[in-house]
Amino acid sequence: HLTFGLGQPGAMADAPGCCRPCATCLLCLYSCQWITAKKEKRKGLRTTKCDCSWFLFLFCVFLFTLVWVYFAIVILNDFHNFNEFIFRQRKLWLDWSLVLLIATAMLITYSAVLLVLALCLQLCGQPLKLHWLHKTLLILTALVVAAAFTGLGIKWAEEWRSARISLQATGPFLHIGIVGGMTFLAWPLASFIYRTRNTGLKVFLLLVYCAVMIALYLAPLGITSPCIMEGNQLPPKPALVGHRGAPMLAPENTLMSLRRAVDCDVQVFETDVMVSADGVPFLMHDEELTRTTNVQAVFPERAALNSTAFNWTDLQQLDAGSWFLERRPFPTVQSLSADDRDQVTKQRIPSLEEVLKAAKQSNISIMFDLRPENHSDYQSFVNATLEVILQSGIPLQQVLWLPDGFREQVKQQAPGVQQVYGRKRHQNEKEPLLHVNLPYQDMSSEEIRQYRQDNISVNLYVVNQPWLFSVLWCSGVSSVTTNACQVLKEMKHPIWLLPSSTYLMIWIVVDCTSFLAILWAFLLLKYV
Repeated sequence: HLTFGLGQPGAMADAPGCCRPCATCLLCLYSCQWITAKKEKRKGLRTTKCDCSWFLFLFCVFLFTLVWVYFAIVILNDFHNFNEFIFRQRKLWLDWSLVLLIATAMLITYSAVLLVLALCLQLCGQPLKLHWLHKTLLILTALVVAAAFTGLGIKWAEEWRSARISLQATGPFLHIGIVGGMTFLAWPLASFIYRTRNTGLKVFLLLVYCAVMIALYLAPLGITSPCIMEGNQLPPKPALVGHRGAPMLAPENTLMSLRRAVDCDVQVFETDVMVSADGVPFLMHDEELTRTTNVQAVFPERAALNSTAFNWTDLQQLDAGSWFLERRPFPTVQSLSADDRDQVTKQRIPSLEEVLKAAKQSNISIMFDLRPENHSDYQSFVNATLEVILQSGIPLQQVLWLPDGFREQVKQQAPGVQQVYGRKRHQNEKEPLLHVNLPYQDMSSEEIRQYRQDNISVNLYVVNQPWLFSVLWCSGVSSVTTNACQVLKEMKHPIWLLPSSTYLMIWIVVDCTSFLAILWAFLLLKYV
């Protein structure tokens, strides 16, 4: 019977600093059995090699789940895109971020509680007899988290780049947290080392622990963040571009959404334009009308048709607002006033002409894509859109043109329109780019700074979380497209900004405090 000299008979009675009822309760929760001191002594319960392996597995599952918790928090910035994707595939609307958060909270809570029980048992000198039910649930937890990471890598690979960007915002604080966690781990580790009689295992654990701590102490040498800078070096706050207006405060791509965006000090209204069957440009993002209108109730037999298959008279019959109250795409919908709710129900699909008129009155620019670019009549779409722009009277410099199709024609017919490109600049480019519009994952902080030095305006999308906005602000981005203009508007400075000298001092204090705490743990437990 292979053991490690742990959990000897009578240990419950003799365990230092651990009362008998507490030890019994801890062992009961961990082992799913009511094991009293007499019963433990009679059975001669000990921590075997198999028990230690399960403890190691528990620790790894906890770390694995903790990493997933971090990813889950990061991807919340883009989760509305996932909700829209599921709706297009299944015609089912649900805020899947709630499902993600609840499931993740359950997994991390379970593994964390079980790990704390195991560590307390170790400090009390009790055997680590993990029940088979806990073993099964731990395996299931590991499989669920592994499946989540696999799905993320297959269907949403760009989120790995989002995670790398997030480390620029969280790196210094993650370092402090991990050092603190590993320092706390010194207490049960010291207790284990002083109780076990296996010299080889003692040396192995000490070497591994020391190697990890040395790596952590030196980790700040590899941590980089654009927000580690002097306060006087901070670039201006990025301008806000309303993604389909202010979609957290009003139905997307409506006049109400434009007005709410103006209230948020948004400088550009970003939208999507389609052209009806009778040649009227109008605002709509999806190729189908089912998500943001009541087309299934008004034209049930035509609901699955492309938006461009409807004429303008038909489109005007649709309600483009009530879905916002029914589906609640964002939690902010619940806080709308009665007047706002009434105004939402009156929203209709706006024409491009109406939107340009409103933008002109509000002195706000408009940036749009023209969809769908693979349509056989796309050139006629371009012509119809240009005609409306030129007849609207809006200053052409307030119009930002995104579509690549027939761009040269647009430059000739409306030379004042600002051309915005959805790509990075090329070497030896004949005509230098002045404006680029890219996903925030596609540009590094170094590239943003270089474009800024070359007077190229960089707009990144879609940026909703303050931590991400802070990183891009410190990097020097010109503007960001956002769903959360009401949140980013209130930010007067990045979430954190540290001079390099201050960061160095924090690093030294954290590492020295950790080292002294570990030393104290090993010295104290040696004589307990």
